[in-house]
Amino acid sequence: MIHRHEIRVRYGETDMMGVVHHSVYPLYFEEARTELMRALGFRYAELEERGYLLPLIDIGIRFIKGAVYDNTLVLAARLTEVTQVRLVIEYEVFRKTDGMRLATGHTHHACTSKKLRPCRMPAEVYEAFVAALEPGLGEDPGRRPRLKERSS
Repeated sequence: MIHRHEIRVRYGETDMMGVVHHSVYPLYFEEARTELMRALGFRYAELEERGYLLPLIDIGIRFIKGAVYDNTLVLAARLTEVTQVRLVIEYEVFRKTDGMRLATGHTHHACTSKKLRPCRMPAEVYEAFVAALEPGLGEDPGRRPRLKERSS
């Protein structure tokens, strides 16, 4: 499953050159990730209410071309790796008007308790993530996504 989410660039997200500042892309990724989870049938807030967190443990962004004020961006988010305690999401950012790819990136998350101790994610969340796995950006589409076996 590749989830697509639209965002319109606000003036305050741009720098003196009129281009979206690099520090804004993690916020775009967060919004796309939240909407991906919603599309999978649960809200991140519900996960937190149940005592689970998915803190960011790694992020990477490759900038290809700049977005500017008032562009409508399409963020594509896909789960590419899932274990009971970790997940990887990859992102692509496109300009809606011409489909130009502007950036790619990834985030890695751990599942923890509210005390930030690693723990297994709830079974239904894990199963929803596994069902949504997609090949990564640089991978052969015919290759099975990376899935770590779930141990008992």
